[in-house]
Amino acid sequence: MKLLIVEDEVAAARRLAKMLKSLEPDSEIVSITDSITTTVNWLKENHEPDLILLDIHLADGSSFKIFEQVRVKCPIIFTTAYDQYAIQAFKVNSIDYLLKPIKEEELKQSLLKYRESSFQVASIDVERLMDELRKSHKAYQERFIVQFADKLKSIEVNSIAYFVAMEKAVFLVSDDGHRYAIDYTVERLDEILNPKLFYRVNRKFIVNFTSIKGMYSYSKSRVKIDLLPIPETEVIVSSERASGFKDWLNQ
Repeated sequence: MKLLIVEDEVAAARRLAKMLKSLEPDSEIVSITDSITTTVNWLKENHEPDLILLDIHLADGSSFKIFEQVRVKCPIIFTTAYDQYAIQAFKVNSIDYLLKPIKEEELKQSLLKYRESSFQVASIDVERLMDELRKSHKAYQERFIVQFADKLKSIEVNSIAYFVAMEKAVFLVSDDGHRYAIDYTVERLDEILNPKLFYRVNRKFIVNFTSIKGMYSYSKSRVKIDLLPIPETEVIVSSERASGFKDWLNQ
């Protein structure tokens, strides 16, 4: 069995590859791609694999955009860290779905399902899949409860300048410069925040459009941005996210 892994987190890709080799020692991982662009290029230039394990959220956007650029006939196991995607949405095309962090036993069952099925699909019905997702999608987060001394405080998302991961924690930074520790991962925030307002510029920062006060070209096609309130470290839009960042600014 020839497998293609599409995953933009290096550690997650390695862990998945290790589990696959353990469960399917005779299988071959033909490639690990980390973006829409690299995946589309790989699929255009190579024979289609027997099975694709596909992360929904990639550095340069939603992996569903892959199907708009290239025809995919093989089975797909979608992976995601976000449980608000309705499993029913993925049954539309008889494809499987695994919630991160992926458990080996669940991956084993998905592979068994693949082995026992006679899966054939002419093409992924992207529009129908997206319609199902829109029906099941939760409303975006509108406010966050934070603790300030011994009090609880509710902060509207419009009053949030940015989120930053640092010191093994994630912090909400409000427009007035206050910083609050919150019990969310950056990955989780990236899903529950309105993408019209917020953009994840790198592994540590998710910024509100209104907090950006300056932008500059930087090395390796990256972008340096100035934020208010001024963060403790400089903020560089990673090269993988720079193109998507510019699209976000231009919407």
